[in-house]
Amino acid sequence: MILRSWHGVVPIESSRAFEQHFQDVVIDEIKALPGNLGVFFRCATQDDYAHVFLQSYWEDWASIRRFAGDTPHRAVMYPGDARYGLIPDPIVLHQECSAIQPWYGES
Repeated sequence: MILRSWHGVVPIESSRAFEQHFQDVVIDEIKALPGNLGVFFRCATQDDYAHVFLQSYWEDWASIRRFAGDTPHRAVMYPGDARYGLIPDPIVLHQECSAIQPWYGES
């Protein structure tokens, strides 16, 4: 399994609208792709910006390439992202892992 991580920021005044756009366009598309094993999305505010974190889980590199194309380490951008003032990280991180197990702190 491969974990794909991306981060971006939007001005705080655009954060709710961007979250809705992200949910309706990006997350729904990712979840529908063959080979996607799940998606985690979080938006956290800090000062005048909202940080957007996206982690998606994939079966293999072929699955990621169906989503990201031939440059899987580059962020996938969507029409309309700029209208929210998105400042995207252009690089996506990938980590190969054997399993996902939730951790909620010390037992």
